Amino acid sequence: MTMLRDRGGNFGMMTALVAPLLLAVGGVSVDVANMLMTKSQLQDATDAAALAAASALVSDAKPDIEEAKALARKFLKSQAATASGTDLPGEEKGGTATRRAPDGEAAAAAAPQWDDTNTTEIVITETPNGAKGKTFQVAVANKHLLQFNAMTRLLGQDSIELETRSVAESATESKNALSMYLVLDRSGSMAWKTNTVNTAKASCPNYTEANWSKFPKLGATSPCYVTKVDALKAAVGDLLAQLVTADPQATYVRTGAVSYNSAQDAASNLSWGTKGAADYVDALVATGGTASGGAFKTAYQKVIAGTEDSAHSAKNGQVPTKYIVFMTDGENNYANDDSVTKQWCDTAKANKVQIYSVAFMAPDRGQKLLKYCASSSSHYFEADEASDLVAAFKAIGERAAALASRLTK
Repeated sequence: MTMLRDRGGNFGMMTALVAPLLLAVGGVSVDVANMLMTKSQLQDATDAAALAAASALVSDAKPDIEEAKALARKFLKSQAATASGTDLPGEEKGGTATRRAPDGEAAAAAAPQWDDTNTTEIVITETPNGAKGKTFQVAVANKHLLQFNAMTRLLGQDSIELETRSVAESATESKNALSMYLVLDRSGSMAWKTNTVNTAKASCPNYTEANWSKFPKLGATSPCYVTKVDALKAAVGDLLAQLVTADPQATYVRTGAVSYNSAQDAASNLSWGTKGAADYVDALVATGGTASGGAFKTAYQKVIAGTEDSAHSAKNGQVPTKYIVFMTDGENNYANDDSVTKQWCDTAKANKVQIYSVAFMAPDRGQKLLKYCASSSSHYFEADEASDLVAAFKAIGERAAALASRLTK
């Protein structure tokens, strides 16, 4: 009975039973930290490899698919070498770095030797992009077998497989297909002068609202000022120049124009490039009153026509973005034309047509109409001088011609 009551050896027995568990728990905490670090390093390496291959495929070097895969593997290897040399708590600098495990045994270097334990899968998918381009998707799966330390292995688990994935895309063609239609005021007030001197002429008739009744018999005076219609022609030229720069081979851009005064003029058809629209605008002569409703309706019907999508599909394989550029320097002679114009602006916006509007030295009612029609406040411009008009049209051209660069992780 005395021996049964003696508890002197209980602590030793409990220690013997619990010690392996304590050691295992300590080993797990070390390996969890190692897993988190390794997973982060693996993800960085995988991202770098995918982006490197995607970038290379659209670079001037233009490697083939297998060469791009080899480049991705090279990046993985270089990232692994960098990670393997990273100092961690418990490492000694100089010579071969080791980490001392709590049981006194030297563990392997904290950063894994990835070259020996990694399995990499690289899949590159190539698809057509536009008329001449290609889109590449690079998918990298990086798997690493991480060995546990001796203490964690007491729990019966020797290793764990870590996996990271990354996808990058790139494209050799990044131009947006677009159809743009210009709706331009050529009413009599567009013959009035601006405040910009026309240095090409010594003198000319300088029409204003005050002397417009003398048209076309007003005598020449000096200096000669640029007329509003000539400023419009220069502004449209700058806009179209942006489109030509973005699409020099006229593969993605279609343009057209319609002018109006008290009635709509004959409208041009949308055509590839910018020449047709440029010729139309260059021939404009300022006369008559102002009625924008019919012209805006025509512009909407032109850009939204199914033939536009078909034309782009056949030539560049894209669905074009539709634009209307609406400009006036005045106000409609009849309020009904405001209502008609607004109705067609609403219809265009509801069908995802981007409307840019430019009020050129326009009165309040004209400004309000154009503000209403613009797709957003950033789509509306007010121009008080010829230079403002040129700047506004240039900005519209730059936005419309902007390239959509695609390289994402």
